[in-house]
Amino acid sequence: MIDIKSMTQKELGVWLKEQGEPGFRAKQIFTWLHRGATSFEEMTNLSKPLRERLSAQCVITHPEVARKQVSAQDGTIKYLWRLLDGNCIETVLMRYHHGNTVCISSQVGCRMGCAFCASTLGGKVRDLTPSEMIDQVLFTQLDAGVSISNIVLMGIGEPLDNFDTVLRFLELVNHPDGLNIGMRHISLSTCGLTEKIDKLAEHRLQLTLSVSLHAPDDETRSKIMPVNRGIGVEKLFDTCRRYFETTGRRISYEYAMIDGVNDSDAQADLLAQHLKGTPGHVNLIPLNEVKESPLKPSRRVAEFQRRLERQGITVTVRRKLGGDIDASCGQLRRKAMGEGSESPADKVRPDGRKD
Repeated sequence: MIDIKSMTQKELGVWLKEQGEPGFRAKQIFTWLHRGATSFEEMTNLSKPLRERLSAQCVITHPEVARKQVSAQDGTIKYLWRLLDGNCIETVLMRYHHGNTVCISSQVGCRMGCAFCASTLGGKVRDLTPSEMIDQVLFTQLDAGVSISNIVLMGIGEPLDNFDTVLRFLELVNHPDGLNIGMRHISLSTCGLTEKIDKLAEHRLQLTLSVSLHAPDDETRSKIMPVNRGIGVEKLFDTCRRYFETTGRRISYEYAMIDGVNDSDAQADLLAQHLKGTPGHVNLIPLNEVKESPLKPSRRVAEFQRRLERQGITVTVRRKLGGDIDASCGQLRRKAMGEGSESPADKVRPDGRKD
């Protein structure tokens, strides 16, 4: 069966012409798919014979809400979506004064092994398809009844480890006949796959690249982020400088503040030294505790911020949203996995209430 929602409109047009259909059908079908149609029968401006042929040859992906948590504090919504093959992924809707942001996953699980992240527990299961990434934006928007203006690829998985799919997703979500979300409203987060960062730079996309740094020295970073052992901090920063020179887009450096691990004055000074002369900014992240991890939130966020600012570094502290729900990436999926084979939807209704 053809995953029709993962096709670009141009590819869809070529395929339809091979089926003897006129090219204008591509726009009609593409628009239906990106409005949330879950069956071809809904596409009422297509002939019945065409709808039947499409149903026989193609599948329309659409996830089910396995679990949904709504923050009473700030309205943040966390979704656990069940995919067609039974695997589950997470998506988070966050409300800001400038609009609504959705944080989406790029893989089922993750193989990067970062010590502070629940997403990596259990390892990587598989890559998501472009349609499964689109669905997170589309069906979050439909379920929540709000318009999505910004996308963050910072959920479960390493986006650059699913490189071709992510590029296809970006093309689809940017299309004017689809969700039409501009590149400058999209952030892509990576743990620092340097070869893939160089490859991404070649496309000169106007998105924001966020590098999950979390430590300015190899000893610390390699302990909490195994990916660093084969790369090293110096190589990572060299790659980031090339990215800026190629794209003209400044990089955001994500830095989860971990008590007694990466929050010393010496580490702040080293971070400032790395960043001197390269446009970018540091986003300090108050750590979300993960039950299986011994790492604890730092008590020195404000001091760390001031020390960087005194050295001319632009710093923000991420606003902590969803504090009363499973805020850390991967926690909701981990809970569902820990409950065994019983479906999470059997235990918590889609509206968030327990049966």
